[in-house]
Amino acid sequence: MDYTYRFFVQPQVNQKDNSIFGYEVLLRKQDKNGDWTIPSDFTEIPIDEQTCLIEKTAKALETAAKDKVLAFNLNNKQANDPLTIGAIITLKKRINPAALTIELTEAPTLPEIKDMSTMLHQYGIDLVLDDVGTGSNTYINIKHLLPYVDQIKFAMQNLRMSGNAEKIPECLSFWVNQAKKYCLNMILEGVEDKSDQTLAEKFGIYIQQGYLYGKPCLV
Repeated sequence: MDYTYRFFVQPQVNQKDNSIFGYEVLLRKQDKNGDWTIPSDFTEIPIDEQTCLIEKTAKALETAAKDKVLAFNLNNKQANDPLTIGAIITLKKRINPAALTIELTEAPTLPEIKDMSTMLHQYGIDLVLDDVGTGSNTYINIKHLLPYVDQIKFAMQNLRMSGNAEKIPECLSFWVNQAKKYCLNMILEGVEDKSDQTLAEKFGIYIQQGYLYGKPCLV
């Protein structure tokens, strides 16, 4: 079956001034029936093809001219591909001066993140630990990685989907304290209504993402 690949984008909003901070790019594929789905394996499209798609997305959004960030996800399989870091660095050069951040969806090893941090920071590319507190990114798994990243991202929807929504304030408080301890920026994902905004404001989290601000869509 033939597929067409595109990146959908979801805005990240700075609630301090109600402006667009940037966009997360999310890979989707379209089958012959015209349906867009999440790929079962994100390595089914080579990294150089993905970065070409991201470059087109950056141009369409005018991220350089408008000083907006693009956030791109990598899982461990992608991050450990020897071609990935070079492709990411080349992408950053091609979209300069637009900002680029890499969101790690799975916890790498300490040697792996040291290498990534050293290489990417040379080119002004920030590292983000995604979905902190859930999946493989529990505190025990990532506490030793925190000195090497720039941001952490807390996804409220993960706790909601697991039936643990009542734990969100307690967990959020914990990760806000970790962000302060390690001097990290923090993004709150899964903002769906005004009460979520109020919760974010309570903890001083201004960079927010979620359906309240827009679902992922094609540019």
